[in-house]
Amino acid sequence: MATIKKPAAKKPAAKKPAAKKPAAKKPAAKKPAAKKPAAKTAVKKTAAKKPAAKKTSASKPAAKPAVKKSAGASDGNVAYRNLFDAFAQGKLPFSNGYIVSSFFSDKNAYSIFEIVSYAGVKEIFLTETGLQFVTGGKKLYILVENDTYDKKFMDPVSRAQGESIPKRFNEVEILVAHNQTKIMVAKEPNELYGSFTILKPTSINFSIVFYQFQDVYKTLATFFEEVLNRQRKVPQMDAKKAAQLISNTVQKTMGPQGEFG
Repeated sequence: MATIKKPAAKKPAAKKPAAKKPAAKKPAAKKPAAKKPAAKTAVKKTAAKKPAAKKTSASKPAAKPAVKKSAGASDGNVAYRNLFDAFAQGKLPFSNGYIVSSFFSDKNAYSIFEIVSYAGVKEIFLTETGLQFVTGGKKLYILVENDTYDKKFMDPVSRAQGESIPKRFNEVEILVAHNQTKIMVAKEPNELYGSFTILKPTSINFSIVFYQFQDVYKTLATFFEEVLNRQRKVPQMDAKKAAQLISNTVQKTMGPQGEFG
């Protein structure tokens, strides 16, 4: 009966430790973690683009030289010139000057003139509508009313846009020419504060800059005499009288030795 105990040969169960081999695969799971540093390099590439944004800020100073081009003066004996040509050529005076602009009606001889005096300009530059002066000044209004104008009774300040000036009858000197044309010259100029813009002329209108020479008021008188007589059909004698009134008013109220000074 002792020989029946042979089934004790089940000792092969000792192979169980071999099941521990799968545990060796755990370190292999750490390999994906090695990819994390690669993500850091990708972040650095985007950060490198930041210096490129500085290119836009570098373009801002380029706008300033356009203002400096306007600094200049007259050539020799040139008493006046087209305002916008003078700006383009760098011959606009910064110290002082006079600007005469016209606003002619395209239907008749009705006209408005504006004379601006200025001094101590800080900047002059082009805008979409005209030429802007960064300084103060004064503006004198002159109105030429043709004999057939149908609203003669109305104060100049109350007339339609394009026909009005900011003055009442008691604020202007009125000359009546032999052909019944009225020339109204403001007794006092209006103040301009901070800056002002001279509009780009259209059609047959003009903007002229007069240089501050010793005979500038004589030049202004001659200029207005010719414009009133040749372009607005004011008789010669009356044009001369009106031009002298304009020149005297400018000298008295807008010149360096007058109220402007």
